[in-house]
Amino acid sequence: MPYYIFKVIPGPTSLMKNLEKIEQHETFKEAKLRARAMRAESGDDAGAQIKIMFAENELEAEEKLQEKREQPILREWEK
Repeated sequence: MPYYIFKVIPGPTSLMKNLEKIEQHETFKEAKLRARAMRAESGDDAGAQIKIMFAENELEAEEKLQEKREQPILREWEK
């Protein structure tokens, strides 16, 4: 399964995100190095994030990125 690199741009609401597929790589190492380079180049691009997603296909990767995830519960010693 390939690793997809997306540019995630905040949408008009917190539930909507604009996703732009940038690249696709076969190994995590390649994807990680490329994503780090892109993050360094972009700086602060209006709140945009560069994310890597591992999925069967591009559609599945987009669906995973659009999912609403709960914030982790912080324990007292983690604060």
